[in-house]
Amino acid sequence: MRLRKHIRRNLLIGGLCVSSLFAHAQARTGKAYIKEYSPVAVSLMQETGIPASVIMGVAMLESGMGTSRNAKMLKNHFGIVGKNNLAKRHATYRSKYKEYKSVADSYEHFTRVIAKKKWFAQLKGTTDTAAWLKKMSHSGYSSAGDIWITRVSGMIKRYKLYELDDDLKLAKE
Repeated sequence: MRLRKHIRRNLLIGGLCVSSLFAHAQARTGKAYIKEYSPVAVSLMQETGIPASVIMGVAMLESGMGTSRNAKMLKNHFGIVGKNNLAKRHATYRSKYKEYKSVADSYEHFTRVIAKKKWFAQLKGTTDTAAWLKKMSHSGYSSAGDIWITRVSGMIKRYKLYELDDDLKLAKE
């Protein structure tokens, strides 16, 4: 009986240590992801009027901050469906997602997809992330609906991605 308690306690402590290490690594990954890709998002925001916070929030969620298989193998950070060359490369992994030559190409394609939407002109240049995410979700970007909106919004708030939108606000004034 005493041995079981001791084992349980040690497993619980070990589990807490592992989960805290994972949380620390995840936060570090988020900061590194933002540092690497925010210049691309800000540049695209200035070209298209889509807030960089929305671009980064979606990319971070959809790519697991660049750690998903699709992000690593296909350079697809937005979960966009399309053709890839995995079969030609004899990869054991199969995917329905589009392959890009670079991550920047993935970002650019994402903004082109959004810019083609009927509602785009209404929101272009605004920093209302909630409105952007709602329109994207309702136009079929994600099948997860409100859960997807909540998760992307969480990324934006957690990593203060809204600070990237300051240049867009200044451009409007």
